[in-house]
Amino acid sequence: MSIATSQQLTKYYDTFRTIAVTYTKEVVRSTGLQPQSVFLKCLGEQWPCVIYSSSFDEAKVLAPNKQALMERITKANGLVSVRLAFKLSDASDPVLFFVSGKVNGFSPYAQSNGSLQFISLQFTQRPPDDFVEIMGRLLEANVNSARRSDNRILLTPDAIRTIGLARKESTVLIDGVPRRCILRDLSFSGAKVIIVGLAKFLVGKPCVLRIDLDDPRETVAIAGSVVRYEDVEGRKDLTAIAVKYNDGTIPMSYKMHINDYLGQKKNQSDDEQAPSAPSKAR
Repeated sequence: MSIATSQQLTKYYDTFRTIAVTYTKEVVRSTGLQPQSVFLKCLGEQWPCVIYSSSFDEAKVLAPNKQALMERITKANGLVSVRLAFKLSDASDPVLFFVSGKVNGFSPYAQSNGSLQFISLQFTQRPPDDFVEIMGRLLEANVNSARRSDNRILLTPDAIRTIGLARKESTVLIDGVPRRCILRDLSFSGAKVIIVGLAKFLVGKPCVLRIDLDDPRETVAIAGSVVRYEDVEGRKDLTAIAVKYNDGTIPMSYKMHINDYLGQKKNQSDDEQAPSAPSKAR
């Protein structure tokens, strides 16, 4: 994961401060959250809990419904902290930190027969930068996947490295038949790949494109359909086909890889356009 600047962190915080994220399995996997290392701390004692949702202002956790915990929360006037842990791809050890807050509500968790409860808390200070960066990347990728859905990225060696692609060589399953392919360009909403043979009769067929990613290493499979084809100049044996992904099937981790690339290119463009300081008169 690239390191965000203080300016980028401030942008994440100000833009997404009140937007709550529910920790689905996909969000947990994409952020690297370590569920077994999440605890609610009050007056020096910790209880294992599940973080259900959070924004940069508040959180909701699923915690034990125990008298000892309730007594401590009362004694502490509701002041608690949540310990979070995230495994980042470029670090050998998880990133651990506490977020301070004040309890502002309890509600039963019906499926636990009274053994668990939801605890809502309001953060009493801005969360640590690591948390703002991790969740900010995810939120920004989700917004930009709609706003910049058709921005195509030609897969040059630099783009492959910046996106975090393991390789250009891949496989696309078209109408149930696997075909080897080479990735030519990617976007939030689709891809262009090169295959061997004619593609005229593939237009409109359902497909699944497999893409190998690095940092972290994983293979995503994205469902879509072939929407058009075109010849490859100088190669009669090859055809380029355009794949449009099905809405709702695009993995969050893929969105984050694409967004990281577009963000880096935007920062580079801004740096190039920034006026240089005038030289002093001699």
